[in-house]
Amino acid sequence: MAALPTGALTIADWGKRVDPDGKIATVIELLAQTNELLTDMKWLEGNLPTGHRSTVRTGLPAVTWRRINNGVTPSKSTTAQIDENAGILEAWSEVDKDLAELNGDIAAFRLSEARAFLEAMNQQMSAVVFYGNQGLTPEEFNGLAPRYADSTLGNGSNIIKAGGTGSDNTSIWLVVWGDQTVHGIFPKGSKAGLIHEDFGEQTVVVGTGIGGARLRAYQERFQWKAGIAVRDWRYVVRICNIDISNLVADSTPFSADLLKLMAKAWHRIPTMGMGTAVFYCNRTIQMWLDIQARETVTTGGQLKYEVVDGKPITSFRGIPIRRCDALLETEATVP
Repeated sequence: MAALPTGALTIADWGKRVDPDGKIATVIELLAQTNELLTDMKWLEGNLPTGHRSTVRTGLPAVTWRRINNGVTPSKSTTAQIDENAGILEAWSEVDKDLAELNGDIAAFRLSEARAFLEAMNQQMSAVVFYGNQGLTPEEFNGLAPRYADSTLGNGSNIIKAGGTGSDNTSIWLVVWGDQTVHGIFPKGSKAGLIHEDFGEQTVVVGTGIGGARLRAYQERFQWKAGIAVRDWRYVVRICNIDISNLVADSTPFSADLLKLMAKAWHRIPTMGMGTAVFYCNRTIQMWLDIQARETVTTGGQLKYEVVDGKPITSFRGIPIRRCDALLETEATVP
């Protein structure tokens, strides 16, 4: 028996979701973000109950040119194993039965609330794919930013710095999604993607007011078990230290030549054919990419605009550029 949370919907909330004709209003999702990376990610079942273990080649065997009658010393390759943990993102919705039934359209009222939960799950998952840090929040999984946070480390060649300082920076990411490169994971034996369970009417304990009081409520659970596996660090490139305040100052020459930086990132990838390559940036960067491409005296830096399935798609050298609102403009400087 659950307790109705203090964040439960109230009669005032109900009144804000009903049209003058008594029907449930269509809620305009002003808080909705654009985080397209979740549809790009390739998802694979992990081989561990808590995530996935990858075996990575760390060294090649020695090979030798030899003479006739001269032997060769045996050699071997070396490997290492990396465990990637998944996290559990979860939320519960409990709505007073009588509140949901006020206008007679129970399904519509509950759906209006469920949409908000789905959007919240989407935003949180997208944020953790980039910024999740188990060292700071053990319940999360490690995202991309903590893995590409120091250009002096082994993967530093895939960190391209744009010259920004301070704490108003953002990043552009180039990710090649694939089985052997980078992909999402879900624990062994679990279900992929967001799970929605509708428990219907339940008796719950009221969290406020009279202690131990009970009522009937419609109860739902939303759960998403997920993580990310970077199996080959060479297939992720971070363009970091893009100073937002300098960029929007609209200086000429540009404080950060975004197209030039993206060209550098393109050349860091060993083989584009290893998976599906995608650039990710927030809406500010997407706007300035457009401005810089139109202002440059070159052929547009190979930035192209196409319509695919009725949707406008911006691409660079054939790689789509996706908007991801989860990418912050308050990143610290990457050393």
